[in-house]
Amino acid sequence: MHLIAPSLLAADFGNLQRELAMINESNADWLHIDVMDGVFVPNISFGFPIMKPLKKYCTKPLDVHLMIVHPEKYVERFCDAGAWSVGFHLEAVEDPLPVLDLIKNKGVRTCLTINPDIAVERLFPYLDKVDMVLVMSVFAGFGGQAFIPDTLDKLRALRQEIDRRGLQTLIEVDGGVTVDNAATIYAAGADVLVAGSAVFHAKQPKEAIDQIKR
Repeated sequence: MHLIAPSLLAADFGNLQRELAMINESNADWLHIDVMDGVFVPNISFGFPIMKPLKKYCTKPLDVHLMIVHPEKYVERFCDAGAWSVGFHLEAVEDPLPVLDLIKNKGVRTCLTINPDIAVERLFPYLDKVDMVLVMSVFAGFGGQAFIPDTLDKLRALRQEIDRRGLQTLIEVDGGVTVDNAATIYAAGADVLVAGSAVFHAKQPKEAIDQIKR
């Protein structure tokens, strides 16, 4: 499975409706939405107000990635605002299971995320309890960073464990994805690639999406 979720973080917000029209017309599978609070990560992006125009103008599923503290306070609001999937960081909670239940009870897909400095094995106990895991291949908080090569070993370990247990859990990768490294990342076990600059900063964004998916 080769899916791509362009990251809104790299879009031109002065022409947001135009950017969303491009995504709608493209072969992108989802739209990835990075929510940063300036506390869990040293940057602030956007929150609930941006969800309204996204839900109105974007025909692709909204894949929400919460880089925030206390996600349990907000996951239900993002579900109600139109999220198709909601993910949060394992490092941001003491116990992810109650937060996952909040999302599931809204009928929204669940995702559990780790930063590059978190051992991938910490995801293993939850693989049968989530729809997807997101492996950050850069440290969360900023776009335009270079892909961390050690991520490939994490992906291989995840893929092996998921396949061994016969699970359908998807593996998503976010950070430093380009046309040049996409095939290698897919081959290591990824199902979904998040791409920001590689799509929105390309001369031909829709072609870049197609190239990454191939």
